[in-house]
Amino acid sequence: MFQLLISRSKSLKNDLLSGLTVALALVPEAVAFAFVAGVEPLVGLYAAFMVGLITAAIGGRPGMISGATGALAVVMVSLVAVHGVEYLFATVVLMGFLQILAGVFKLGKFIRLVPHPVMLGFVNGLAIVIFMAQLQQFQFLDTVTGKLTWLPNDKMTLMLGMVALTMAIIHFLPKLTKAVPSSLAAIVTIVAISIGLDMDLRTVQDVLKDMTGDPMATIAGGLPQFHIPMVELNLETLKVIFPYALILAAIGLIESLLTLTLIDEMTETRGRGNKECIGQGVANVTTGFFGGMGGCAMIGQSMININSGGRGRASGISAALFLLAFILFGSSLIEMIPVAALVGVMFMVVLGTFEWASFRLLGRIPLSDTLVGITVAVVTVLTDLAIAVVVGVIISTLVFAWKHAKHMHIDVEEKDGVKVYKPIGPLFFASIHNFREQFDPNNDPQEVIIDFARSRVSDHSGIEAIDALAERYLKLGKNLHLRHLSPECRGLLHKAKDLIEVNVIEDPKYAVADDKLA
Repeated sequence: MFQLLISRSKSLKNDLLSGLTVALALVPEAVAFAFVAGVEPLVGLYAAFMVGLITAAIGGRPGMISGATGALAVVMVSLVAVHGVEYLFATVVLMGFLQILAGVFKLGKFIRLVPHPVMLGFVNGLAIVIFMAQLQQFQFLDTVTGKLTWLPNDKMTLMLGMVALTMAIIHFLPKLTKAVPSSLAAIVTIVAISIGLDMDLRTVQDVLKDMTGDPMATIAGGLPQFHIPMVELNLETLKVIFPYALILAAIGLIESLLTLTLIDEMTETRGRGNKECIGQGVANVTTGFFGGMGGCAMIGQSMININSGGRGRASGISAALFLLAFILFGSSLIEMIPVAALVGVMFMVVLGTFEWASFRLLGRIPLSDTLVGITVAVVTVLTDLAIAVVVGVIISTLVFAWKHAKHMHIDVEEKDGVKVYKPIGPLFFASIHNFREQFDPNNDPQEVIIDFARSRVSDHSGIEAIDALAERYLKLGKNLHLRHLSPECRGLLHKAKDLIEVNVIEDPKYAVADDKLA
């Protein structure tokens, strides 16, 4: 019992310290994504707080961090530019309802259909996106040209040095002690060095000034206020917001469920996909009514949390509460943090997220899998995550279909005037051509049997192929018997009618997916 109490105490301490580290890294990310979406910084910060708090409390994956993300922001920007921020809030509410429906109807289980090469491409592409997003921190707003310009050589050298020091602390400190998360220790150390030596380093305040163009920009604010989106409740409004809400809901769920799967593998535990869908939905509905831009899982911050020892719900809840405390009371302290420290933390996230082992797989796995992984990574960088995953799944499906279409062949036996065809392999859209060519209705005897004991009819194309074949034998006045078909196939066949010889005991019953642990 004493050991159990000690373990719980240590776990809570790890969650709280990890939550503080995550909250520090959330500030510039949330502000940056708000800027991308074309809304005020507080809209992004409120979203990070509310989405992070609610999903941590009721979501399906303890230890996963959610908040405002770039994948959603790039979709929101056109909506805000054309219709304004009130339409964004309404869209976020509808987006949340769609995500709740996805959880209620147990659609979260389908994330298990994402192939491993697509997962590799996803994490590698996202690591590159996180890295590229940090490069803007090495730039400043030139007041003369009004454009972002790279830092001068002396400031660039100083910032690179502090980034390197941050990364060194994160890497080597765990070898000495794990009492404090190395990322938090690195941030505190860089802040102390910057203040102690009076270094001229870019801070969070400088980033706010460059993004907003306001020299008095700040993250300070009050509590989020309940606010019903000021839009007309009619069909025209629905036509505007529904396409955006559907896209945002899909992107949010795909990114969240893939991040959930990644954390499952890292922690050797099991998250609940459908519960996460509902948690994300409730969070977004709430956020939309409290002036936030919505959000989903954040792989970068989730990696910081896991690597800092955050495993329980307390880590995500504390991160959200710390972020709120920064907004309400600690804005001046947070704004003085050197960006170099936060960039160093994110660079370590990049190194930890990228699957370096994928290089060793080159030449050892099928070329098609390699191409799928590279394609998903490239599309993730050039467009967005949802499109990349869909493209990867489509390519993987086509490759799978092409390979398995070759596996269809038929053994033929003829005895006592009865010809028996025994298909071997899956019968689906890609293999039906090969299936049809191996029959000879004109020269077959009066009695013909097709035994599907070693073949699975996988889709409607396969059923139609059987249907068409039965009709050919029917027109020739020959008796065709279909054996070992699944009940689903027997129920859908039309032309065969009473020609089907039913064998209920031996006929298989196929199940595509179940909802256990979904």
